[in-house]
Amino acid sequence: MQMTVADVMTENVVAVTAATPFKEIAETLISGGISAVPVTDDDNHVLGMVSEADLLRKEEFREQFFREGYRPPLRARLRHLDGRQKAEGGLAAELMTRPAVGISPEASVVEAARLMDAHDVKRLAVVDYNGRLVGIVSRRDLVKLFLRGDEKIAADVRDDILGRALWVNTDGVRVEVRQGVVTLSGWIERRSEAAIAVRMTRRVNGVVDVVDRLDWRQDDHVPAWGGA
Repeated sequence: MQMTVADVMTENVVAVTAATPFKEIAETLISGGISAVPVTDDDNHVLGMVSEADLLRKEEFREQFFREGYRPPLRARLRHLDGRQKAEGGLAAELMTRPAVGISPEASVVEAARLMDAHDVKRLAVVDYNGRLVGIVSRRDLVKLFLRGDEKIAADVRDDILGRALWVNTDGVRVEVRQGVVTLSGWIERRSEAAIAVRMTRRVNGVVDVVDRLDWRQDDHVPAWGGA
């Protein structure tokens, strides 16, 4: 079955406050072996996110703009205003990227992946309905889904898709999984049912691809133009 964010997220999240200084944030990232940390208020509401990239801007802009006697052109100063502010900042409130992109723990992992892609971020703050931090989900957490064993994937396809979700006779369907690639073979009653079986199998966690070798006894496909 489709996993939710709650199934894959990290629950014991290290967070900092808006007043946490630069060096303490850096130490937190290094000691925790993490690349970003959420910034929360006293009630655990998420204010933003500080990443390694945010911290590195201090050195980047120091080298680029702060050399003695160097003054960048106006266009460059305006373009890099946000970066310069972060370079000059010393507290989490000044360094963080805001607002943090959040997601509900009940959301599907597919939704999480699409949200990361849409916002071009590597992690999401997982928040409850009050906006309080309950976890972090990262790209790495989502990639781990593809490490599920072939036996577990095959069991999910047989039990959840063929055994329960389709509500049709699937006794003639065979399932083979190798390196995450599912092959469906054998027969099913209708062509439309075969298409649904393939589509639902693609949604099983860990499935890399689906090879459709299903035959059907009744072709109930109706062309888009309504012809025979």
